[in-house]
Formats: sequence, C-alpha cells, structure tokens
Amino acid sequence: MHTLNKIVAAILLTTAAGCAFNPATNRPDLVLMSEEKEIRIGREMHEKLTASTPVYNDPILNAYVEHVGQKIAKASDRPELTYHFTIIDSQDINAFALPGGYVYINRGLLTYLQSEAEMAAVLAHEIGHITARHAVRQKTAATGAGVASVLSVLVTGSGVVGDVANLWSTAAVKGYGRDMELEADRFGAQYMYNAGYDPQSMINVIALLKDQETFARRRARVEGKKQQTYHGVFSSHPRNDIRLREVVEAAGELPEDKKITKVEYYREKTEGIVYGQNAQESEKNRFNHQSLGFSLLFPEGWNVENQRSAIVGTAPDNSASITIKVAKRDGNQPADMALRGVYDVRSLEQDEALQQYRLEGHTGKLPERNAESPDRVAVLFYGSRQYILEGKIAKPTDDEKAVAAYDDLFLTSIRSFRPLRKTDVVKPDIKRVRYVQANEKTTFSSLARHMEIGEYAEEQLRLLNGYYPRGEPKPGEWIKIVQ
Repeated sequence: MHTLNKIVAAILLTTAAGCAFNPATNRPDLVLMSEEKEIRIGREMHEKLTASTPVYNDPILNAYVEHVGQKIAKASDRPELTYHFTIIDSQDINAFALPGGYVYINRGLLTYLQSEAEMAAVLAHEIGHITARHAVRQKTAATGAGVASVLSVLVTGSGVVGDVANLWSTAAVKGYGRDMELEADRFGAQYMYNAGYDPQSMINVIALLKDQETFARRRARVEGKKQQTYHGVFSSHPRNDIRLREVVEAAGELPEDKKITKVEYYREKTEGIVYGQNAQESEKNRFNHQSLGFSLLFPEGWNVENQRSAIVGTAPDNSASITIKVAKRDGNQPADMALRGVYDVRSLEQDEALQQYRLEGHTGKLPERNAESPDRVAVLFYGSRQYILEGKIAKPTDDEKAVAAYDDLFLTSIRSFRPLRKTDVVKPDIKRVRYVQANEKTTFSSLARHMEIGEYAEEQLRLLNGYYPRGEPKPGEWIKIVQ
C-alpha cells in the first residue's frame, strides 16, 4: 500500500507539473509543454514551411492582412504573444495556424471574401486555435503524457522536425474535429466583437465556404475526382449550424454605427490580386533546358549557371550547390544499380527509389565521403539519357540540423526534375481579379463568355461574387471579374 501511495503521489505531481492555466478556456490544460517551447517549435515549423512554400509577394496586401490580424490578436486572450500573419501563394481555399502565434491565409481564399470583416473572421478563427492551444492539446491527448516533443510529431509523424511536406496532412491544416473547431469559432467571434468587427461575418464566411464545397462536390462528381475541402470549417459545420449561430450570438451585438465591415476598403486592397495559378511567382527559380527538354526547380535566390559540362546552381552565400550532369543510359540497367555504378560503391545510405512525372530514378547518400564528395546524389532516367544530380554543402559541418535542412533543399530540387512543358517555355498569362460596376444588361453568363478561366467560368464568377448558384448583380453594384 505504501508503494501504491508513492506511485499515486508521483502521478499527481507529474499531472500538476504538466498543467498550465489557459486564459482562453479559463481552465488548466494537461499539456507537457511550456509556452516558450510552443513558440520555439512554431517558429521552427514556420521557417521550414516558408522555405518550401511560396509566399504571396504583394507588400500592400501583406501589410493589410498583418494590420487586421494584429488588431484581432490584441483583442484575444493571449495578446502578449508575438503574432505573425502570412499569405500563402496558393489558389487553394484554406487558412490555418501553427502554434506560438503563426497564422496563414491562402491567396485563393482572399479572392472569395467580400469584406474586411469576413477576412477578420477567418483570422480570428485561426487565432482561436492558437489561444486555445489546440495543436498542443490534441497531440498531447493523442500521444500520451510521456512524449517530450509533441509538436515534432505534429510536423513529421516522428521525433524529428524536418519533413515539412507531411505538415499538410496534419490537424493544423485539416482541422481539429468538431468540438475544437467550434471552440475556435467561439473565441474568434468574441475577439471580433472585442476588436469592433461584426461577429455575424463569421456566418457569411461559412456560407461562402459551403458554396465552394457544393461546387467542388458537383465538379468532382462530373470529373470523377476526389473533392478538396477547406480545413476544419467544412467538416464541422452545416450551413445553418445552430451551435455556430449560438456562439456567434453569445459574443454580443455591436451597435450598427460601431460595426466594422469595410467592404469598399477591402475592394481597394484586393484589386489586382492574382486569380488561379501563379506559376511565374511560384516557380520563378525554375531552370528550363530547351535543347535537352528538362526542367528543374532550384532553391529560391540561387544563382544558376549553364556550364560546358554541367549545370550548377549555387546558394547566394556559396554555402551549397546543386549540380546536374548528363550521361548516356546503360540499356535497361535499374536506377539504383546505375547510381551505384556512377560512384563505384556497393551500397548507398538513406536511399530510396524515385517515381516522378513518369520518370524513374534513385537517390541516396554515399557511404564514405571526403571533402570533395557530394552530400546527396540522384539519378533520373529520361529517354536515352540519365541525369545525375549532386547536392553538396561547401564546408563540412557536424551540425545535424543544418545538414538536414540542406538535404531537404537538395531533395526538393531533385523531386522537381521533370520533362519540359510547353508552359515552361511560354509563360502563362497571369489572371487577376478586377472590380467593375454592373449595369442593366450585366449577367454572369454574359461576363463568363469573355473570360478565359476554364469551362466553369460562370460558376467561378458566381462564387467570387457570392451569387452561387443563382442570382444576377444589380445595376450599380460592384462585382469581381477576372482579366
């Protein structure tokens, strides 16, 4: 019995040590992570995400999102955190948050919102996830109290903070489940009210996202594809969700003359935002070799030189390089054997087969390396040729995190190697959202006939303007078109 009492006491002490009072929920959290560590891991995740994901390059729009986001953050339950707001250069309709104060909204979602208040609703919802520590709470519950590095699992599914690609399949992007999503809505609605924004705008956002979901479902059914969804909101709320309306109403109702909506101001700030694919911005460091017919994406900011015997990309500080060499393929020799033959080794470390863009290849690390050896090697078969790619750190280092970060860059470039496309040679015309005033003859079908935005042009115009699936603009009304 004495031993049992000691065990119980130890459990209680451990539990108490793991509890931190959450100002948003007004209750203690059983979370084995300090706020300092939460911020540090969030910062590491942010650095990895922005290193591999294009950020939208529009200083005015970025400053606008930052301004609105900071206004809501100051009205939240954790105003002492340093918050960061980033526009991801993606046409996907999404927004998400990482722990420690990092909020992201996709360019694609911004094109479909109609006012500053609606943008504030999206940012407030994501801030609600941060203040409630949903990332930490969910992963702690899922992995148990003994896990020392909770959020490293959130990023990679393992104990190593590294593979940012796996981040997109985590709860941070896909959603935290109905209860936590509703909790984020409740906090978000309250923060909107505190900052002077009409909490009812959150209902408007749900409505437009549901229209997107309906259209995506119909399109997926016609095309026989799997539909994509916005992260937690689609799965957690029906259009007329009573629970959502209750938490929005509980936030309070502002006097009409005190509600911040800013439709016109939002229109001014989003005029000219890129619509759809932004290939020129997203792949501005892609190298295209027209005579050999291949394309490869180098890390952003690297200098690329087409030398006589190789193509060499070099980091701005000369800390690393990626080299591409070309040789004749040796018959039907497997890729792993071909790669070992190039470097005359029996085996490779951390090796794996490559299957990309209908090309076969292999990659790995040499078992014995010297100062002149590459740190990552790969071979890819394309036609009668084999392309040898080498990633090399200029100065050998024992810093494992630095080595892993460089290896991520090398692998990203290796996996971007593909046959040259027609659109790589002739850059696509970038489409942008413009605002015009409707007249008596304006209909979405007539507008759609003059816009080259695909076979669903009318549906997209309706979604952009909040008229899906039916209805027409009124004379004098400002509407979005794509040019």
